[in-house]
Amino acid sequence: MENGVKKIKIAVNGGIGFGAKLNARQLLMISKYMSEDEELELTTFQQLYIEIPEDKKEEIMEEFRNVGLACYPVGNFVKSLRTCNFCKGEEEEGMPVAKELNRRIAGKSVPFTLKVAYTGCPIGCGEPMVSDIGIMKTGDHYNLYVGGKAKGKDAEVGTLLMKKLTPEELYDTVEKIITVYSEMGKKRETFYKFLKRVGINFLILLL
Repeated sequence: MENGVKKIKIAVNGGIGFGAKLNARQLLMISKYMSEDEELELTTFQQLYIEIPEDKKEEIMEEFRNVGLACYPVGNFVKSLRTCNFCKGEEEEGMPVAKELNRRIAGKSVPFTLKVAYTGCPIGCGEPMVSDIGIMKTGDHYNLYVGGKAKGKDAEVGTLLMKKLTPEELYDTVEKIITVYSEMGKKRETFYKFLKRVGINFLILLL
């Protein structure tokens, strides 16, 4: 609380696009709500954390959206989609699918922060193999991985759950996985630990 004003933390980024970028208008808008000695926290998931007055939350978030900034809650929610740089063009690399998937899942409440990553080709710049849920575009279809873990001595590559999914099949399956985790995961249980507890085969039965 600063000068009697209660503040809350939100996450912002430039939305799903060609790389994790911000333009001058967006930077100016962010700086409008920062004091000279404040710092921005840049997360590994292509988000910036900023504190804003709680009583002006909706007004400020609308200002952010008007300059193209996407706003997300901070805490135990599905993070905005981590993506690659979409190096070969919007349609070829599946950017419309990435945007739609992000629209459907980002900000949903879960037992613990859930990271979903997307890459437009097998090079895997978006790091889908080491995320909770990972999507890799192959040709006109999508392969879906689950249970990746990027950190720790038990770091692990995700398991291929389904392959050659259409966009609609992809949206439906990812949403179902998040619903299962939301309903069956224990409080503050990571998706990695949840999957180890229930097993891949059990998850498949529920999809």
